[in-house]
Amino acid sequence: MPVIEVTGLRKAYGPRVVVDDVSFSVEQGEIFGVLGPNGAGKTTMVECIGGLRQRDAGSVRVAGMDPAEESVAFRTALGIQLQESRLPDKMRVEEALHLYASFYPEPHDPANLLERLGLVDQRNTYFAKLSGGQKQRLSVALALVGNPRVAILDELTTGLDPVARREVWELLEDLRGTGVTLLLVSHFMEEAERLCDRVIVIDRGRIIAADTPEGLAGSVQADQRMSFIPSGPFDLALLQALPDVHAVSSTADRVTVTGTDNVTSAVIIALHERGLSAGRLRVDQPSLDDAFVALTSDDAAPVAAAEAER
Repeated sequence: MPVIEVTGLRKAYGPRVVVDDVSFSVEQGEIFGVLGPNGAGKTTMVECIGGLRQRDAGSVRVAGMDPAEESVAFRTALGIQLQESRLPDKMRVEEALHLYASFYPEPHDPANLLERLGLVDQRNTYFAKLSGGQKQRLSVALALVGNPRVAILDELTTGLDPVARREVWELLEDLRGTGVTLLLVSHFMEEAERLCDRVIVIDRGRIIAADTPEGLAGSVQADQRMSFIPSGPFDLALLQALPDVHAVSSTADRVTVTGTDNVTSAVIIALHERGLSAGRLRVDQPSLDDAFVALTSDDAAPVAAAEAER
């Protein structure tokens, strides 16, 4: 049985529908991504799933329980990290973790979370004195300290530098092996590609796509792009004449070529036949970022939504 099961979820504020007939399920141990542009309804949706907002219609089950009932068992099974959260200004980091740990029967070791999330040096720092990134890391730690079966993480690495972001990713990858189910709201496509087993894309309150990150990236109808520095001068017409090449351009000493899936091998062979090589080669495949942009563009979103309903 799925750990999270959402069917026909709807939430409106007066005439404005924010979440419209959303349905999906998440299996135990999955990292399930929720992607979408700003204002798409992602946060409202996960707040309904976490019991922080009342839904208008539909059903939600988390670990077999209805969030609307707000039972102690539900709160024990769930950890939530929100986009914005606050603690008393004079509460210290370690104090907050120990306080939250005391709410649960079998909490995670606060000292371990302090270390894993890079907060050891700030353990005696007041909440008001933390930087934005440090507050974000503390928020993640508080969501995980109860050893939840399900954790909802809303934009968890916003405000973190690249090193801290990867440290958080490593922690979540470790959690995957413990059976914890993670519902991850993100606008970092690299984050979703690295962590998520499956993702949904929400736009205008509706699911417009659902697949693995690789599946969504592979659905994009886009040229393969390669760039390189040739070992010697040559006429760009050499590459423009190749059937797999769609376009060739040159900036300073770097040549950029777009074309079919075979464009890289075709270009390298053509260069080799003339005694040339491609240095500092870079090849870009269609990515989740490309799929996201294609799906949520003004022209594509209505079509994608219609296809998702079929």
